[in-house]
Amino acid sequence: MLVLSRKKNESIVINNDITIVVVEIRGDKVRLGVEAPKEVPVHRREVYDAIHRASSGSNGTSANAAAGNAPTGADTASEPSSS
Repeated sequence: MLVLSRKKNESIVINNDITIVVVEIRGDKVRLGVEAPKEVPVHRREVYDAIHRASSGSNGTSANAAAGNAPTGADTASEPSSS
């Protein structure tokens, strides 16, 4: 594990396309901002664990629901098709 020290508004870069910024430090809490490509999933650890628990043995549909994630791509609201 790499351990880094950063101050408010300082950042680290991962793989040229992911940036982690220290947004705020208040007491024992640090707020981080994550800038990543849309196709890179970013979750808090407890959400990540819930997704993987829900997806074990399923096709992943319930994992998206458990994480509160909407399907990616076009809006899935029911609209009349033009065909």
